[in-house]
This record gives sequence, structure tokens and C-alpha cells, in this order.
Amino acid sequence: GLRQISDPEAIRPFVEAAIEQNPKQLAQYKAGNEKLFGFFVGQVLKASGGKANPKVVQMLVQEHLRR
Repeated sequence: GLRQISDPEAIRPFVEAAIEQNPKQLAQYKAGNEKLFGFFVGQVLKASGGKANPKVVQMLVQEHLRR
């Protein structure tokens, strides 16, 4: 049960959910509050039970927030 999830396709649903569930923070991020990047990464890691690879999570969150 301690295996780390590194597959981007397995992590992507966590990223999408974290961003969709926090529209207020997303609006603040898009308005220039880049500190919230860490908030979204934290939400994804929490949702995955800490199993998602943090480097992959950061990459996917960054990719998603640029849209």
C-alpha cells in the first residue's frame, strides 16, 4: 500500500477535481496570487492519500492552471 503513483493519467483526475472544487482559489490564482499553486498541489496530494508523485503533481497542476 506504500507504492507511489507516478502515472500522469492516474493523477490527472485528482488534479481536475482539486481545481474544480476550489473555484475561489482558482480565481485568486488567475488574478495573480501564485502562492496558491502550492495549495492546489497540496489538495491533490491529500486527495491521493499522499501516494501521488509530487513532481508529477506539480507538472500536471501547472499544466492545468495555464489553460
